[in-house]
Amino acid sequence: MDKTIFVMDPNDLNNYLSSRSYVSGYSYSYSDLTLYKKVSSSIHQYDKCTHVLRWISHIRSFIMKDKCPSKEASSKHFITEDMSLDQVILNTLSEQKEIDSLTFAAENGFDHQKLVGAIKSLLSLPKEYIQAEQKQISVWELTDEGKSFVANGSYEFVLYSAVTKDGILQKDLMKMPNAKIGFSKAMTLGWLNIDKKHENGPTVFRKVDSATDVVKTMLEDINNKKKVDEKKIQDLKKRKLITPVVTKFYLVTKGTNFNTTIERPEADLTADMLQDGSWKEKSFKEYNFQAKGAPITSGYLHPLLKVRTEYRRIFLDMGFSEMPTNKFVENGFWNFDALFQPQQHPARDAHDTFFISDPEMTGASKLPADYLERVKTTHESGGYGSTGYNYDWKISEAQKNILRTHTTAVSARMLYKLAQQKEFKPVKMFSIDRVFRNETLDATHLAEFHQIEGLVADRNLTLGHLIGILYAFFKKLGIEKLKFKPAYNPYTEPSMEIFSYHPGLKKWVEIGNSGMFRPEMLLPMGIPKDVNVIAWGLSLERPTMIKYGINNIRELIGHKVNLNMVQENPICRLNKV
Repeated sequence: MDKTIFVMDPNDLNNYLSSRSYVSGYSYSYSDLTLYKKVSSSIHQYDKCTHVLRWISHIRSFIMKDKCPSKEASSKHFITEDMSLDQVILNTLSEQKEIDSLTFAAENGFDHQKLVGAIKSLLSLPKEYIQAEQKQISVWELTDEGKSFVANGSYEFVLYSAVTKDGILQKDLMKMPNAKIGFSKAMTLGWLNIDKKHENGPTVFRKVDSATDVVKTMLEDINNKKKVDEKKIQDLKKRKLITPVVTKFYLVTKGTNFNTTIERPEADLTADMLQDGSWKEKSFKEYNFQAKGAPITSGYLHPLLKVRTEYRRIFLDMGFSEMPTNKFVENGFWNFDALFQPQQHPARDAHDTFFISDPEMTGASKLPADYLERVKTTHESGGYGSTGYNYDWKISEAQKNILRTHTTAVSARMLYKLAQQKEFKPVKMFSIDRVFRNETLDATHLAEFHQIEGLVADRNLTLGHLIGILYAFFKKLGIEKLKFKPAYNPYTEPSMEIFSYHPGLKKWVEIGNSGMFRPEMLLPMGIPKDVNVIAWGLSLERPTMIKYGINNIRELIGHKVNLNMVQENPICRLNKV
């Protein structure tokens, strides 16, 4: 490099560099580092000097790749091998005005990241030993696809070159690699046309006698650090042929309290300092009493569990006892037949229920024989004031193992157990657990969800008692506006859908289902005739989604759940009355 450039003004330097290739075969020397150091320290003067900026980027790329002559450049007498990096920085600043971290690391053979770490360490000290300004320079580099364009040509030019003067069948041309993209680009550029009515089939011809691979040329210019029109740059970026590479570095200068001797404040007051009195001469690191402590590593409760806890607490406050719900695998008898649900009911179809393949059936000996016979008779010919369903009831259907479709199967088992007691005692029971249905997955439905169920068994209960307890239950949730609509369930009569007025939506929305268990379900168990059972149920997921503002159930439970949501969601506080 000509030494006269050191005294050139910015425009002269820009013109000097524009007339020379500083990429291919460029002889890199210590003079480059010296000039680079001079230019980068006052880089604002060269904002409009395109060739200077490209030269800076080029030299910086050499520095990043450790191609600079570091041995020749690092002969400063104030740097020793055993000196720490932060001390090296201070000693260097005592001899010169500023340090460019990237150049300095290259000159002295330091790892740039470690040097940046030392700079940040000095900046963290209470005294302002140094000041550091972060800089960055951005250059375009070719992607792997862009490099292949430089080596082989663009897709459109390669495709154009494959078309002879006599044309080529479109189907043969489209067999070439990346033909679809190349054909589209070549047609847009007006290089090719297609004769769809050709006697041999759709045929592609050249529309122009010759073409220039402009894309390849632009990529070569970018690779050689030459100027390319900004609009063309953006087109190449959209095609993912180039990518921006940002290099960050620091310009370090002396601070207001600059000193080559580092005085680090003590973090702790030790017993030795108190005994020998040395604490009087030492400075101590300030304590931040407002700082938060380190977070304790622990587990986190899922929102479903938080809402479940609130519902469970409400039931317990109302004097209910919890039913055991640990049997996910149930048989058809307790899940359907005991509830007076006919064996041909659509809910028992494989489209709605998950059937277990192994073991496929429950042994007949595990089902209460007398009770099973009464259930069979009730289904086939009726009884207890009912005509039944008038079909041939099959024990094989009742023995099939399934994933339970509702927790009412648990209620049936508990009511049968209650009926076997010598003396009937009123009960209030509830359950909250998982159930499974072969649903089509969407934003509001999963194949598994949680069901909340409550029931009361006592003598001479009526529909009025059910409505009263529903008002009491939902009032504890902060819901006081209720409406009830007649509905149908196989095992409850009468049945009611529960609606609540939603002030946000300004309309009535369904929040649950309820009813009184039918005599055809209760009397075969052995429940006294004057005992009625009222029950209601709702899902756990819907109120949880409303509480935590989740619109898609798959973001609440399943493999798409964001673990940060689980860790950061607030505690559940229901607006209880």
